[in-house]
Amino acid sequence: MKLTILGGGGFRVPLVYGALLGDRAEGRVTRVVLHDLDAGRLSAVARVLAEQAAGVSGAPEVTATTDLDEALSGASFVFSAIRVGGLQGRADDERVALAEGVLGQETVGAGGIAYGLRTVPVAVDIARRVARLAPDAWVINFTNPAGLITEAMSRHLGDRVIGICDSPVGLGRRIARVLGAHPKEAWIDYAGLNHLGWVRGLRVAGRDELPRLLADPELLGSFEEGRLFGVDWLQSLGAIPNEYLHYYYFNREAVRAYQRAEKTRGAFLRDQQARFYEELKRPDTAALTTWNSTRAEREATYMAENREAAGAGEREADDLSGGYERVALALMRAIARDERATLILNVRNRGTLSALDSEAVIEVPCLVDVSGAHPVVVDPLPDHATGLVCAVKAVEREVLSAAESGSRATAVKAFALHPLVDSVNVARRLVDGYTAVHPGLGYLK
Repeated sequence: MKLTILGGGGFRVPLVYGALLGDRAEGRVTRVVLHDLDAGRLSAVARVLAEQAAGVSGAPEVTATTDLDEALSGASFVFSAIRVGGLQGRADDERVALAEGVLGQETVGAGGIAYGLRTVPVAVDIARRVARLAPDAWVINFTNPAGLITEAMSRHLGDRVIGICDSPVGLGRRIARVLGAHPKEAWIDYAGLNHLGWVRGLRVAGRDELPRLLADPELLGSFEEGRLFGVDWLQSLGAIPNEYLHYYYFNREAVRAYQRAEKTRGAFLRDQQARFYEELKRPDTAALTTWNSTRAEREATYMAENREAAGAGEREADDLSGGYERVALALMRAIARDERATLILNVRNRGTLSALDSEAVIEVPCLVDVSGAHPVVVDPLPDHATGLVCAVKAVEREVLSAAESGSRATAVKAFALHPLVDSVNVARRLVDGYTAVHPGLGYLK
């Protein structure tokens, strides 16, 4: 079975390959094709993967190419983890937004809109090529903003594109751990959009254990979300929000923390990864060792500004192990081998959340089998969550419309309608600022 990884020169590709190395079942991935526009990055990642596979019997064969059509032809699965504009683009997104006093994070607020506007046209082109060159393939999308990009691709691939994210997985794992339950034995009642969801319940043996957590201030404050959001706020919500909701609930504090930071997250990763790829140009560099040490630093500094603003302290060791690669592997196994699984995924709504139309991509638990991912009926979101979800989905739709029409006015509308952008004039200046630094936004007229 052939797996094509788009963004195959990306830093986190070894996580996916490492998960594949542990799969020994019949029908597993036997061939991995890495695709990237940067041949140097492809070469570096291929070196890491070769060291990972050393001594592993039956390791999937790895090839690399800069030819997209060649990479897609005959694929059974396509894993999309592209970054249009690279990490310099991410750093520019943050800088332009912060200059206007608003958030520039890559999936939330102004930064997420800018990233979406330059990524949607590329993702749509990929979707059309998959439909032509690998019509039976399943696309697993990890490209951010994941919900928005999955919805853009679904307009051409239907339900054969499924978005994944590691945030709900990590959140469910932390809640289960603090309640003394095994994550695999817990049903997580989670609903919303990508990076905009809430855990409303966690059932073990049919019993909802979340009320016990919410009623115990000491227990509630003992894990990352408790420290990040504060015990009182979580008790007021009656739910545990995805960590990215910190940008909404504590927006002013988050913006100030980003403005005070020596480097934004994008600038930090840009410089860190530039050093990594430069080191891998030396033939005597231990590729896997260098990758592991770079990754450890990357994970330890994740959302550092938010934790600093909240006084949440350092990340716990158990939260540094990633997770999206395990979701991707479980998803592929469930579809390819009909190994039924329950996973939190980004899929078309199909009536699951009544406030949204059937084509809207949402993030909810899904039952996955050989025919794909099927969203599970969930309880309606509370009014405050419904309002936020509907507002952000409306913004996503304006982004999709702007990308399709090339309308600058529609792009301004997308920024102006976002809950974290507080002025139409700011929205206009953001569009001016982003089109000035991103050649890929030249299509906006």
